[in-house]
Amino acid sequence: MLVKLSSRNQVIVPRKILAQIPDTRYIDVEWKDGAIIMKPVAVLDTNLEPIRDKMRQLGLNQESVSEAIQWARSG
Repeated sequence: MLVKLSSRNQVIVPRKILAQIPDTRYIDVEWKDGAIIMKPVAVLDTNLEPIRDKMRQLGLNQESVSEAIQWARSG
């Protein structure tokens, strides 16, 4: 389908396409091999407080998280 890029660099996705991805509010856009790829993304609202509580109980902080990421990437 042909769509027009507006003067504000916006693209309107046709209803026929949107009807195939109901309840989608976010779309990941990437440039790949000369083409624009658009993929629907589900974003979940998560209550992080239980995770933060557990981290406090374990004595973990932001530095601990950074160290864990570095450790995981090194292996």
